[in-house]
Amino acid sequence: MVSSKDVAKHAGVSQTTVSRVMNTPDLVKKPTVDKVMASIDELNYIPNGHARSLVQNKTNTIALLSGPLHNPFFVDTTTAIVNYANDKGYRVNVQFVNDQKLNEAYTSAVENKVDGIIMSCILIDDPIFEKFERMDLPFITYNRKHKMNKHFVEIDNFEAGYLSAKHMLDLGHTRIAWVGGPLTVSTFNNRYEGFLHAMKDHHHQLLEEYVIHTDTSKHDITSAFKRMMSLEQSPTAFCAATDSIAMNLIDDASKENLIVPQDVSVIGIDNVDLSSHGLIQLTTVGSISEQNLGYLAICELIKMIENKKNSCVKITESVKVFNRNTTKAIQ
Repeated sequence: MVSSKDVAKHAGVSQTTVSRVMNTPDLVKKPTVDKVMASIDELNYIPNGHARSLVQNKTNTIALLSGPLHNPFFVDTTTAIVNYANDKGYRVNVQFVNDQKLNEAYTSAVENKVDGIIMSCILIDDPIFEKFERMDLPFITYNRKHKMNKHFVEIDNFEAGYLSAKHMLDLGHTRIAWVGGPLTVSTFNNRYEGFLHAMKDHHHQLLEEYVIHTDTSKHDITSAFKRMMSLEQSPTAFCAATDSIAMNLIDDASKENLIVPQDVSVIGIDNVDLSSHGLIQLTTVGSISEQNLGYLAICELIKMIENKKNSCVKITESVKVFNRNTTKAIQ
């Protein structure tokens, strides 16, 4: 195997010069850089990335802890994160995790040296947050945030839940249900709080049986839908905490021979790419700028890595209703 020593001999320079050309070419005269690069090409030399990372104390690797791919939000954000990171010269080690296996995911993310961590799986009271801060390792959360209220990119989740309920109330619905996720997660907790606030502001009494917090699995969502539709006074409108939940509810309605929105209205939150598909046209709440949260977060993380400082990022995107075809006024 060709070594840097062989390259140095072929180019007629020192091994130190070869190292400088590989790591800090801007500090080396152009004729020398050209001579060394020509030797590298001629000898087909492949630099040892691990050795270089030890010298630079940099791996050009980022750990991504994403939510499960059954939710199209994480398909969109993972794609944006990986594409941007690759364009900037970083590899991304991706883990798709659920809330029941967070500790294993955290351990796996840091057991191999990485330059930074980007994650969407943090819990409100997660003790790992302070551990990451003590590690002096650049990290950022997206879609979710910790109670410490820093290092995050999100949409205004409270306002998103509020607008979701208000949209249905403005359409004249009175039997409005909420289907969300675990309240240990800031996203679900804040969206639910916004939903409740809108109902209170409009002096609308919310029935206890119209509120279900699921584990976001297809099975749990379907069970919630069937339970509510079996009530003597079943809901005429569903506010779903995510577009993924909303799409599952639409599928459940179809299987019960219910037509959306003629028989039941459904609104989601997130405005994922799939929600505007011609065959879906989901009414939803999302960022006014329509910026991908994963993209915004990876941009900030790479800035932190390359500027060598753990900036305190706090980004909350304003939201609006994207009124499409899955909601209508009550008759």
